[in-house]
Amino acid sequence: MKDEKPYAVVQLRRDNKLGTLYNIVGFQTKMKYGAQTSVLNMIPGLENASFARLGGIHRNTFINSPTLLDDRMRLRSRPNIRFAGQITGVEGYVESAAMGLLAGRMAAAELLGRDLLPPPPETATGALITHITGGAEAKTFQPMNVNFGLFPPIDAKGGRRGRKDRYKAYTDRAKDAFTQWLS
Repeated sequence: MKDEKPYAVVQLRRDNKLGTLYNIVGFQTKMKYGAQTSVLNMIPGLENASFARLGGIHRNTFINSPTLLDDRMRLRSRPNIRFAGQITGVEGYVESAAMGLLAGRMAAAELLGRDLLPPPPETATGALITHITGGAEAKTFQPMNVNFGLFPPIDAKGGRRGRKDRYKAYTDRAKDAFTQWLS
């Protein structure tokens, strides 16, 4: 066992105050319950475990935002209706909260007679807005976490950049763009 390389990691998170119930983090599967129990009992330390609840697939509900929403997160056919959060087609807690905050700010600005432009696409929030309101292919639209692949490409002046340099360039550009958008 000492020389064997692990090929998977299972993270357990305490799920009750007494410490008698643990949750397997991110365990979504299509496996039948009996098969899950068999596989989980093969994990060292879980040979004699009993399971209070087994994994399953959860389904996120989302709209086809590229066809339905404008860049202010309003329904194109009824601009008095605005969408926010996960239903817009973003994936993740932070992304969903960011879309909710942005939709709220845009609605508040509109009520005050102002127009709040979406953040620039060079920012994380702006990249997500761009993705859900037209950057993605509507026919194959799926929820997305923020990632550098959603950002406009970085100009590779001076030759090829390493990953660390490229990510830093994306981040620096995003900070500048977001600061300008805020002011």
